Formats: sequence, structure tokens, C-alpha cells
Amino acid sequence: MVRRTRSEVEKYFADDLKKQGLKFPDVASPRPMYYKLNEQEDKIFNKTISIITKGLEYARYKPMLYYTGDVSQPERVGQTNMSKLMKILLVKRLESSFFAFRKSIDRFIVSNERFLDEFKKGYVYVSKKHSNKIYEFLENDNDAAVEKLIDEDKADKYPAVEFGKKFKKDLENDIAALKDIKSLWAEVHRDPKIQELKEAIKTSPLLNKNKFIIFSESKETAEYIAECLEEYPVLLYTSASSVKTREYVIQNFDANARSPKNDYRILIATEVLSEGVNLHQANTVINYDIPWNPTRLMQRVGRVNRIDTKFDKVHTYNFFPTVQANTEIKLKEAAEAKIHTFITMLGADALLLTEGEPVGSHELFDKLLSAKTITGEDGAENSELKYLRFIKDLRDTNPDMFDRVKRIPRKSRTARKYKDKESRLITYFKKGKLHKFYMTGKDKSPEELDFVASAGIMEVNADMKKEKLGSDFYKLLDKNKVEFEYATTEDMPQMKGKGGRDSVTLILGILKAVKDYRKYTDEQERYLLKVIKRLEEGALPKQTAKTVYRELNANKDGITPLKIIAVLQKNISGKLLASHFADESAVHAGIGEVILSEYLVNK
Repeated sequence: MVRRTRSEVEKYFADDLKKQGLKFPDVASPRPMYYKLNEQEDKIFNKTISIITKGLEYARYKPMLYYTGDVSQPERVGQTNMSKLMKILLVKRLESSFFAFRKSIDRFIVSNERFLDEFKKGYVYVSKKHSNKIYEFLENDNDAAVEKLIDEDKADKYPAVEFGKKFKKDLENDIAALKDIKSLWAEVHRDPKIQELKEAIKTSPLLNKNKFIIFSESKETAEYIAECLEEYPVLLYTSASSVKTREYVIQNFDANARSPKNDYRILIATEVLSEGVNLHQANTVINYDIPWNPTRLMQRVGRVNRIDTKFDKVHTYNFFPTVQANTEIKLKEAAEAKIHTFITMLGADALLLTEGEPVGSHELFDKLLSAKTITGEDGAENSELKYLRFIKDLRDTNPDMFDRVKRIPRKSRTARKYKDKESRLITYFKKGKLHKFYMTGKDKSPEELDFVASAGIMEVNADMKKEKLGSDFYKLLDKNKVEFEYATTEDMPQMKGKGGRDSVTLILGILKAVKDYRKYTDEQERYLLKVIKRLEEGALPKQTAKTVYRELNANKDGITPLKIIAVLQKNISGKLLASHFADESAVHAGIGEVILSEYLVNK
């Protein structure tokens, strides 16, 4: 898949858009919608965050960490991750709605008490059988289904005496802490968030007449909002909705529907509608709970930000918790402080909240109020489209020059001035179907560049003066050659050895520990299992294994399962996994060639 941003399409396909009469709607910067906690509510809110993040052990969800017998490392990792995910679930519910949070706390209390009762009877039941199903429910934010599945699955039964004394104590402390939270929230008798939503619908010109969509990650929150807005024509769609309801969604909110209707003005939905559906009869999205990963914001708004919409502008509202204040600035500062508290209190576990995206609290707040986040331009890298378009135009407007470029001989070299402290050499290599660029300098190790970075360095005006090659040209060329040969040398496959702590053994240990991570897509999960299988078969080249382990080890302090996948995909092609090593080597077949080199003379 090739990613194209709207700015690229508008810049490089302007003529095509004009011919077809198409245009993107303008995207307004998201507007904050603050729900204001009074002094008592703010105190309870903050104390609750503290208990969730620091006052609970979540022992009920990691029993094998208290087991006195043998426990495999992958099982330890899995149980640790489960307890962290349950913590994140409570944090999300607290921010989503008071209603959903209370429901979750009640379920946690019942589940923990039942577990403790069984422990007192002499048994501990450990849920392993449906771990993948549990992750699926967590992904869909269906914590009710998670609790039910955990409680009902008693596949593995252990004597309670085989668990450390601390286990019972932690279970009892967790129940007491959960009941403390329940008591705190018994003192809260209003819902400032739903009140703010109702007021906005009545007073905002964008919301009191036009169609709009309210997104929430929580099914219970979505159902609660629908109940609170029953005075309006509201359509609710969650993972529990029928095919018929989906048809109503399309008829009432897809501008291209075959049988359009106008029965509903407000659509309330969970993440099941955040991708793959057009909802551009509306042009406004309200995020009822914070989309902690900004990518979700882009996906949600993408449902109405369509190229064939009738609207000139797309609008977004984001809810944030804050405290009562006199000015907008004070409200904003308090909302930022709340987000900062969430992320700070969670520490390293905040990566689970933001779905693997390392985002600082102030940075996150700014991203969620930026139009660039919605359009996908935020931090977007340059693509090769600029150069592909240039080549196409050159072919169409100057075929003679295009033909000359095609026939530039191998090993061509040139030199020009370049803004750097020392002279550099950039070299383009080819081996079979493999293309690589390396740049090096006198006191700099060779660095591999992608095509876009290389093209950006090589790009010059037609009147650029040619310089003389430096005396160290061949030394630098040799450095690039050595690095290219190292990267493309295909050793015979390394068979799995016994006992030795080689690269393959070490990588396998890492991958098996993270293979059940819930945030993998189906494709990532299949890819990881193939990598593990190929490593166990000894079907991957030794050099490839060494490179992968070197990168994993270099980033071990900040490594996450998703970053591990990224390292694997960078170094291990899908084709290598789908075929035998001997077949894959055909991709690199042939002699490595120097296509061209450019010597960059420091100014």
C-alpha cells in the first residue's frame, strides 16, 4: 500500500482533480469541548486516577506471577500484559463516561470477589484457553465480555496452596480499593459531560440543524449517550448492532447511498464505524472520549472528510475533562494538566493507552487540536511522488532527454558543491531487483538512505556547475561498496543449533514473549508467526538474523511489540518467509553493480 496525503494529491494531481470537478473540503482545526468538574468532582476524579494507576495490583489478572511452581517466560509476559491492559481499560472508562466507569468498577468488584471465594475454597482458576478472544474483546472495548469470559473459562485448575501468601493479600487489597472507588463515585450526582453535549447541540449552529456523528470507544458509553439524547432522531451503531441497522446508517449518512433517507440527524457509533464507511451526509464529528492515539482521530474524521462531499468545510469537536474556570485559557490549562496526569501516572504503561505511539501529554493535546492531524499531514514524510511526477512529465514533454537519462552508462560519476562540513559520497547500487543508496564521508560510517532522501540530496538545478572529484573519491566508494556487500551477502541458512545463545536463539526468545500482543493486526500476527517458524526451521540467512538482533538489542530500552514488528519487516521480506531461502536468493541474483556516484564537495 502506498500512502498519499491530501496535500500531495492536490499538488501533483491538480489537473486530474480539476478535470473531474473534484475538491477536498477545508478542514477546520478541532474545537475543544470542555466538561467542567466542580471542586468535589475534580477531587474524586484525581483520587480515582491515583488508585487505578498506583493503588491496584490487578492480582486477579496475573495469578501465575504468584505461582510457586515453574512458569514459562512467555506466560509471565502474557499475564503481566493482561494486568496492564485491565488498568488501561479502567483509565479509558473513567475518561469515557462516568456511567461506563461505574459499570466497569461494579464488574471488577464482582469478578475479584468470585475469584477470592474460589481461592478460599482451595482453588485458583487460570484463564489461558481464550486469551486471543480476550484480546479481541479488549480491542473492541467490550470489557463486559472480557469479564464474563475470564470468569467462565476454568480450563486450568491449581491448588491454592501453590500460590504465595502475598497473592491472597493483594486480592483482598484490590477488592478494598475497588470498593473505595465505588464509594467515592456514590457522592457524584451529576454528569457534566453529557450536560455539555446537550447544551452544545442546542446552541451550536453546526449541531442544532446539521447531521453529525458522535464517536466513543466504549459501547456502554455510546448506549448511554443514545439514551440521554432520546428527544432527537438518534441512530446507534455498535458491535452489537444488526445488519439492518448498518443499512440505516448507510441510507442516512452515506452521500452515495442508493436509497438515501433522512430519518436520523445524529449517529452515535463506536470504533466499528471508524474505517471503511462513508458518512459524508454529515460534516461534523464529535469525539466523546479522547482518541489517545491521534491516528484514530484521523480515521474517524475521515468518514466525513471525503473528496466528493457537498460541504466546503469539515468540523471536529474533542471532549476534554477540566475544572470550572473563568476563562478559556484556564480551561485549556486545566485540560492539559488532566491529560498530563493520565500519562504521568501510567508511566511506561502509557504506551498501551496511546497504542504504542510515544506521545507526550502536551504534544498529544496539541495534536488533538490540529487540523494537520486530521488530514494526515502531521509529521508526514515526503514521498517519491514528486520525482515520479517529474519523470513522467520529462517523458511526455522531452522524450529525447528522457532517453538520454535512460542510457546513462553504469558507474557514472560526478561532483558538485554541497552544504556540509565535510565532503561526502553518495552511491547508488543495484543487485538483481535490489536497489540501495549509501552515503559516507572521511570521518563518517556509511549510512543507508531511502530513495526519497537520496533524491532530495541529488536534486539540483540544470545550471549547477560540475566540480572535480576529490582525491578520496575511491576510498569513499570502497567504504560504500563494503557496506553494500555486507548488507546483500546471502550466507547459507543457519540451522537451529542446540544450547548455543546465537542470534537465532536470542531472537526466538524475544518473539515468543510478545507473540500474543493484542494490538497486532491479523496481518502482523500472521507475519510474526511465519518469522518464528522460519527461524525454528533454520531457513533464514545468518547475516539477516545478526542484523535483526543487532537492531533489536540497540533499541532494547524503548522497544515495544509494534517496534519489534517494524524491525522484522524492515529486514525480513515477506517473500523470504513465503518461499525457501534458495528461491528468495533470486531477488539478489546477479553481480552487484555501481550505477552512479555523486561526490559532494563541502562549501
